[in-house]
Amino acid sequence: MRVSDSRRVLFVHVPKTGGSTIDLMFDREVGDTRRVDGRARHAPLGRLLAAEPQLADYWIFGFVRNPWARMVSWWSMVNKVFTAYEAGEPKAVKKVETYPDAWLPEGEFAHDFDAFVLEGTAKIAKVGRPQVHTLNAKERSADFVGTIENFHDDANRVRERLGLTPLDKLPRRNKSSHGAYQDYYNEVTRRKVAEVYAEDIEAFGYEF
Repeated sequence: MRVSDSRRVLFVHVPKTGGSTIDLMFDREVGDTRRVDGRARHAPLGRLLAAEPQLADYWIFGFVRNPWARMVSWWSMVNKVFTAYEAGEPKAVKKVETYPDAWLPEGEFAHDFDAFVLEGTAKIAKVGRPQVHTLNAKERSADFVGTIENFHDDANRVRERLGLTPLDKLPRRNKSSHGAYQDYYNEVTRRKVAEVYAEDIEAFGYEF
């Protein structure tokens, strides 16, 4: 997440939706960028408002992604990190051992995509949380929800809100390459994603 008090803007970071690119934009171009103390980078809006109720008066935004594509991107990241971790690569070892509570539950499924979908969504709260639950709280909902599928135009809309010049080409951070997401699924895992993220599919009209 990122906050700009001078611009009265709060960014809520849904995992695997281009949020690292938005973080980078804030860090490089917004002078008073800060985080909400005591809250994780992917904290849902409700937890952010519990920590700082005044943020409810800010312009709140986030991004979402096709749930089937998002699960493949998420698992591919976990697979890459733990493949490197098991090989003893220092950067991966430091990442996992510095934040074991964040990484080790996901690492259980690092080499099994089907299990990540079928079991990980039940065992790991953040994996099984619909994106709309991150962006909406009882007392407040996001004012703007961009999509990965329209990332360039939506990110430029955010830039305009922040008083930044729109860009012809946005720098992307942590962009993964894993082939067509549809190839990772069978009928069972496809239905499971539809079940777990039914609210996202209804809210944003996503299809497999």
